Amino acid sequence: MYENQVKYLTTSEEDNNWGLYINVAGSVKIGPTENYPSRNHPSEYFFNWEEGRVLKEFQINYITEGEGILENTNGTFPLKKGSVFITFPGVWHRYKPLTKTGWTENYIGFNGELARKLIAQPQFDPKNPVFNFGIKEELIDTYLKIFDLVEKEQPGYQQIASGMIIKLLGYIISFEKQKGFSGKTIAKVIEVIRFEMRQNIEKVFDLKAMAQNHHVSYSYFRKMFKKYTGVSPGQYHLQLRIMRAKELLISTDKSIKEISYELGFQSIFYFSNMFKKKEGTTPSHFRNKNRME
Repeated sequence: MYENQVKYLTTSEEDNNWGLYINVAGSVKIGPTENYPSRNHPSEYFFNWEEGRVLKEFQINYITEGEGILENTNGTFPLKKGSVFITFPGVWHRYKPLTKTGWTENYIGFNGELARKLIAQPQFDPKNPVFNFGIKEELIDTYLKIFDLVEKEQPGYQQIASGMIIKLLGYIISFEKQKGFSGKTIAKVIEVIRFEMRQNIEKVFDLKAMAQNHHVSYSYFRKMFKKYTGVSPGQYHLQLRIMRAKELLISTDKSIKEISYELGFQSIFYFSNMFKKKEGTTPSHFRNKNRME
């Protein structure tokens, strides 16, 4: 599929039951002063600037050339080369390229129960629908793979394409998180401390002292660590120890007491409580269940 090709897709009951299915995919180049949008769209997709539109699906658009503007019920958002923007079902919107620049837009429309669950993540918000990442090879490659799948429509293409959409959403979250760390010393500090935690899982760390040794305040370190990994430094270290405990419970005959002390827990009672809190079962039940399997 190349520029100025759009494909509208049919879905089966099997596709719907899968939880994420694609409805449309396309790449369109609009030159300066060209009319927008094309009147070749089906009625449920066509809109004019005066009225805008409301869709019954999600769409992710990636602008790879030119500039434009997006408006929805929450405000007006400038678009530029490298902008990704999401439109949401039931949310009025309209968008167009600037007359002086035109643009190239790549887009996919999709829906389904799984799609709604994924887009419910806090990073995807109609109040902040635009992400400015610049030109990313990973994004372009994902769109091209989706275009190739829908162009051929081979059996099972919907299920493979759904995986590509999940990958695309993952890239959006990852790139957005990385923006806050680009070129910052704190990213290196976090990586160094994460490595030390992994290399010394059994060690009891003084995280405040570790932060100070790297000349950053603990409050700032903790805040940025959680933003970087999704969990606090203490929880990150605890998760590493629980993962190691699971390995030892399955692959060795060491007693639960030995494992708890080997991994630096204060007592068997504390270890068992933390293990059950994280895994939903006790260490002994976890060992018996997985050894029987």
